[in-house]
Parts: sequence; C-alpha cells; structure tokens
Amino acid sequence: MKEFTYTITDPVGIHARPAGMLAKKAAGFKSTVTVIKGEKKADTRRLMALMSLGIKCGETIIVQAEGEDEQAAADGIKAFLTENKF
Repeated sequence: MKEFTYTITDPVGIHARPAGMLAKKAAGFKSTVTVIKGEKKADTRRLMALMSLGIKCGETIIVQAEGEDEQAAADGIKAFLTENKF
C-alpha cells in the first residue's frame, strides 16, 4: 500500500465538480484508491461517498492506493490534486 497526505487548497473544497474529476482519474487505475478524512473514508471511484466526506479548504486528507499499480496510482492522484489546485 502506498499512502500520502494532501492539504486541500481549493477555496470551496472537494465539491461535485472536483469530486467527479477525481473519481474519473482514479477509475483509470487498477488499484483501489481511498481518501480518508478523520474517521471517515471513501473509495474515490464512488462519487457520492467522496462528496459525503465534506472535505473543506485547509483540511488534510490521507490518500491510500492499494493494488497492482499502487505506486502509479498514488503518484498519479497526487499529481492530479496538485495540478488542479485542489
């Protein structure tokens, strides 16, 4: 399993549009990518689960990737979050 932390910088947090973009990006990997906020976690492929985390600007999340392409998934998601200024 590969894991990293990321602090959200988007002023409105992870709402519908960025959650949809993140779900689409994660679907491109074979590994399961999970976002953890506090005690809650969500599979990034499940849009509603991801949105239910209520991730706001300034909050730090943990992203875990587990599976056959976990390193590529972790690197890809981290780059995606950074490039899109989430």
